[in-house]
Amino acid sequence: MSEPFIADKKPAGLELEPGTYYWCSCGQSKNQPYCDGSHKGSEFVPLKFTIEETKRVALCQCKYTKNQPFCDGAHNKLMANG
Repeated sequence: MSEPFIADKKPAGLELEPGTYYWCSCGQSKNQPYCDGSHKGSEFVPLKFTIEETKRVALCQCKYTKNQPFCDGAHNKLMANG
């Protein structure tokens, strides 16, 4: 499996309205943290997720979270390793 591109080493703090969103898993999207189709031709696919009520979220931009699409602090280990 290919490694994702690290779009940023900090999460995107956003207030999201109810609806369906597509989180970029490859890290190549120019519309981070959302998918813009840049993954086409790769093994990556966007992650569809639904927000039921307006809430503040931290969406992962390093792409190494174990709790996709939400930040779990994985970027802290990346920062420590360079």
